[in-house]
Amino acid sequence: MCGRFTREFNWAQVRDFLDLRWPEAAEIAPSWNVAPTQVSPVARAAPEGEHEGERELVAMKWGLVPFWAKDAGIGSKMINARAEGIEAKPAFRAAFKSRRCVVPVSGFYEWKKAGEASAKARGGKPAKQPYYIFPAEGKILALAGLWERWDHGDGPLETFTIITTTPNALMAELHDRMPVVLDPRGVRAWLDPGLAQAQALALLVPAPEGTLDCREVGTGVNRAGNDGPGLIGAGGEGLFGRDP
Repeated sequence: MCGRFTREFNWAQVRDFLDLRWPEAAEIAPSWNVAPTQVSPVARAAPEGEHEGERELVAMKWGLVPFWAKDAGIGSKMINARAEGIEAKPAFRAAFKSRRCVVPVSGFYEWKKAGEASAKARGGKPAKQPYYIFPAEGKILALAGLWERWDHGDGPLETFTIITTTPNALMAELHDRMPVVLDPRGVRAWLDPGLAQAQALALLVPAPEGTLDCREVGTGVNRAGNDGPGLIGAGGEGLFGRDP
């Protein structure tokens, strides 16, 4: 899954990387611990108006609320969408057809469960060690997502979810899921309103080996209220016993 991410870049970099028109959300502050239900910018094809079809950056709440939902609280359970069967799932099928988006991040976190032996040595349950996953090259990861608009009487609420798939070899050491990472060609295709469903599904695959790197970090990230660049600092040995 993908339950926390970072955004540590200026938005001019995002504009150039995603080929956006100048975004209104350009002044959103960096964060090293974006958590579900918080607001973060996503890129999409503008759905209407004079810029219809152009790529724009819009601030949305993390946790997709389907247009048919009776209560916005469902969004806290919709932070991720599994790629398998996404085109048929009631919560996601409408957005998959016409409301695809890209979530620009500088990295994300995953938690690896400690071995049973080490847990017994501590006399407790297996702990989860956080790791920070980041681009092996460059500064931006483009995560595939979906967005929705929910009209609830007080004005529309726009929300997003991040799509996950099976892990590549690196991520398999940590978890059985990973977010879908799009390359520049994949971004162009994913944001194309005319993309066929079969072609969109073909993009929802694990990131190629070598795309990502990771390091063990401290447990400060476990608390959603914590933030700051210190959260992504080294917290111990690397994933395979090497120095981070």
